[in-house]
Amino acid sequence: MTKDAKNIIAFQGAPGAHSDMACRQVYPYMDTLPCASFEDVFEAVSSGKAALGLIPIENSQAGRVAEIHNLLPRTSLHIVGEYFQRIEHHLLAPKGATLETIKTIYSHPQALMQCRDNIRALGKTTEPYSNTAIAAKHISEWKDNSKAAIASNLAATLYGLEVLKPNMEDADNNTTLFITLAKEPIDPSRKNGTIITTLLFAIRNIPAGLYKSLGGFATNGINLLKIESYIPAGTMSESAQFFVTFEGSPEEKRVQLAMEELGFFTKSVRILGVYNADKSRKL
Repeated sequence: MTKDAKNIIAFQGAPGAHSDMACRQVYPYMDTLPCASFEDVFEAVSSGKAALGLIPIENSQAGRVAEIHNLLPRTSLHIVGEYFQRIEHHLLAPKGATLETIKTIYSHPQALMQCRDNIRALGKTTEPYSNTAIAAKHISEWKDNSKAAIASNLAATLYGLEVLKPNMEDADNNTTLFITLAKEPIDPSRKNGTIITTLLFAIRNIPAGLYKSLGGFATNGINLLKIESYIPAGTMSESAQFFVTFEGSPEEKRVQLAMEELGFFTKSVRILGVYNADKSRKL
């Protein structure tokens, strides 16, 4: 039976990945579509194979997901939501394995980075993998008691692995920010929480360009939630671009005034999305 694309959400990775868990938690009524790469997620939504895509953009311990910052400026998709997920990494191994038999731990580089102190304490070597769930899947297939993976509880369940050591993450507040992408923008309601806006702009090469660009936000009392600099891949001579997320909607007069002033000092401005803030976001 063919699944209805309107009820499909795409994510990067294999079943059992943290992105898969996020999809199931935020959109439990939708079917998930695993994709090999982030580009494939963007393509699935753009082509209509999936109604939504859910991708991670930043982790509290490992920082931003750089690949996403290269893809977002090149897509016509819109950000329509955000979700903060507490990340719990578990050491998974075949049945019969013990902490003593394990020699090598496989996982995504960010997961290994987020668990590096605990891995060092165990005295194990590591091997980077493209995805946490794919690492778990291969550990299940290899049935080698000297190999383990760092992945989610869901991956342990799906691939029949045992949790040798739960909560391998070094920080107990390890959190990843996900954004939801769609082909069309939404009209968020304040009934569903605070409205926030994410935009991308490139400043002109003038003295104090960034300071002047942001002046309108300050004078109009707009709270900036995030600002990140970005140089387009392969173009070191290009002007710096900035991702900015702020509290407010372009329908508000104060935001319109700030955007008007922003236009005087920038070469380009593009709104990536207007959406409701996750309820766990501290504003």
